[in-house]
Amino acid sequence: MPVFQYSALDSQGVEIKDEVDALSQKEAISKIRNMGYFPTKVSARGAAKKAGAKAAAGPAKRRGAGGKVKIKAITQFARQLSTLQDAGLPILRSLRILEEQQRSGTLRRVIGYVADDIEGGSTLSEAMGRHPRAFDRLLVSMVAAGETGGVLDLILSRVADFMEKAAKLKARVKSAMIYPAVVLTAAFLILLGLMLFVVPQFESALTEMTEGQALPKITQIVLAISGWIAMGPVIPGVEISIPLLGWPLGGWAILLPSPFVIIFVLGLIRRFRRGRLVLDNIKLRLPVMGQLTSKVAVTRWTRTLGTLISAGVPILDALNVTRETAGNEVYANMLGNVHNSIRQGDTFAGPLRQSKTVDLIVSNMVAVGEETGDLDKMLMKVADNYDEQVDVLVAGLMSMLEPIMIVVLGTMVMTIVLAIFAPMIQIITTLSSSA
Repeated sequence: MPVFQYSALDSQGVEIKDEVDALSQKEAISKIRNMGYFPTKVSARGAAKKAGAKAAAGPAKRRGAGGKVKIKAITQFARQLSTLQDAGLPILRSLRILEEQQRSGTLRRVIGYVADDIEGGSTLSEAMGRHPRAFDRLLVSMVAAGETGGVLDLILSRVADFMEKAAKLKARVKSAMIYPAVVLTAAFLILLGLMLFVVPQFESALTEMTEGQALPKITQIVLAISGWIAMGPVIPGVEISIPLLGWPLGGWAILLPSPFVIIFVLGLIRRFRRGRLVLDNIKLRLPVMGQLTSKVAVTRWTRTLGTLISAGVPILDALNVTRETAGNEVYANMLGNVHNSIRQGDTFAGPLRQSKTVDLIVSNMVAVGEETGDLDKMLMKVADNYDEQVDVLVAGLMSMLEPIMIVVLGTMVMTIVLAIFAPMIQIITTLSSSA
């Protein structure tokens, strides 16, 4: 019979290391629990050496190899693995089955690597943790909790549910942003084309038409902007043109790449923690969009934390994982402060309320959850409630953006048209008064 080495905690919190005979890791965990211990690590005897030798013999690029796997593929993998585990299949056989049915690609290779590591004696969470680009820390932590509690099938099912809800939330927000982004991009290009090719054609005609009289102010402004876009030098005093085409490098050479430059600079700033904190603070203070960003962030961290706690992950570990996957540095800081307060013996609701980062309803429901022992359920209720609010806010934002964009675009086009026709109106008025 296989022998499993384990580390566990007794009722006093003292760490115990020993061995137990069992047919499988699941049976070993059950035996350890029956002895009154809380297992923290269970592995087959000699597994570490075997796994280490296998890793050394394999390719050096094996660990973490491949690109990032789509969240939809990971969700499907978790759901299928949960079904196979619920059917009673050994974890290694389940992984081999899933490996065979995957199409050639990153996920298939990663599943194969995970199966190899388990065959070498690693636990599923340890093997998955070696591939952070495929399996994030949230998934690995929940799998580890499922292994420890002997409820891996249930945990995997919860992970899949969580990922599906998170993906739907992200898709809703993204779809709400795609429409205005496409419209504004098209409008920007059309207006740039008008100022670059159409308006300059009217300049000489308007000048001749007014016979030396001063053009209306609005016409002068539009023509000046058009001239800068079409012909104005990017570098003062230096005239540069594109070879072969002969087009002068005017303001269009700045305006066209400016969105990409802004995106690049913002991405560069977000590489630093302080930069992320500044940008996320600005996002939360924006009208309407700030409210949407806040509700999405609350939905994300409450659902993540509730899912981890319901899986049996200790509250401090769950807060660490949630902080790293919060997606917003302001809320990550808040969760870090809550973690430090709880470690010092404080409650969850107290520092959460003092942070003033979330609404009172959130801190009050967390307080009720702590008092009743149903913190995970309360967090999930908060997530569901805010999820509904996000739906309402997104629908309202879409209905509000459409008329705003129509008004803005109409104003821009009207300004150009008025600038062109204003000299004609001036001439007609002058002729009428002289007559």
